[in-house]
Amino acid sequence: MKTKDHLQVYTGSAHPRLAADIARYLDVPLGDLSAGRFPDGEINVKVNHDVRGADVYLVQPTCPPVNENLMELLIMIDCMRRASAERITAVVPYFGYARKDRKDEGRVPITAKLVANLITTAGAHRVLTVDLHAAQIQGFFDIPVDHLFAAPVLSNAIKEERIPDLVVVAPDVGGIKVARAYAKRFGSGLAIVDKRRVSGEVAEVFHVIGEVAGKNVLLVDDMISTAGTIVEAVKILKDHGARQIFVAATHPVFCSPALERLRAAPIEKVIVTDTIPARPEAKVEVRSIAPLLGEAIRRIHGSESVSSLFA
Repeated sequence: MKTKDHLQVYTGSAHPRLAADIARYLDVPLGDLSAGRFPDGEINVKVNHDVRGADVYLVQPTCPPVNENLMELLIMIDCMRRASAERITAVVPYFGYARKDRKDEGRVPITAKLVANLITTAGAHRVLTVDLHAAQIQGFFDIPVDHLFAAPVLSNAIKEERIPDLVVVAPDVGGIKVARAYAKRFGSGLAIVDKRRVSGEVAEVFHVIGEVAGKNVLLVDDMISTAGTIVEAVKILKDHGARQIFVAATHPVFCSPALERLRAAPIEKVIVTDTIPARPEAKVEVRSIAPLLGEAIRRIHGSESVSSLFA
């Protein structure tokens, strides 16, 4: 029978605070693992605890610096495999390199598939993640993937705002499914911003499909990177008569100049989770994803159903 001692949680250098919160939720000590650097910058990992026969969970979002954190995750997985852990679960709250999930033009890589292969080859038996940029990335893995959604966490925060006359808005066509799920939760209307991307950093917004005039708006997205898409969407929503505008997003990537753009935009509040290290800023509220991940880990460890957490 599996015991609490059999469950071990470790963290790399990407997000130790989140790992500590998860361990606290599970009422287990955070595992002792050293992740250092050789003089030439190579990553050196050592687990300072016996993991033979253990059910190991490695918490490591592949957020910026993406390459460093991804490589550290792969080395941690290899370390645990060679130390004879019984099962290794890569807990990747934010899955980097997810934007390239298909060949949308000639002579380009599918980096999401490449990263999936790397994690599997390194020795992971399972992956636990939150709000993949594209849901089909689950199929890139040849190992089980538990794909959680941050909607329950963000929805609770939004309900506390008690926003009247609410309309949920998708910032682009790709976000319709997520926006529809939020609209269903709140029993509210749904609208879509018609956006066409010029480049990876510039987006042109054209018009709004749906009624937002005189309404309070909730813009939902899976991530905020440079905030270009969000700010352009906010501008056109205001032009179409929207009143107060709130934003909810799972992953606060916040590349420069995201925070400056959000502060300057006519947004009431931006609600995000801590899948990526983030601190509260002007207009930015951070909600913890640790209880959701901790509960998923508890159920996986105990061979219980995790599907109820997918909603």
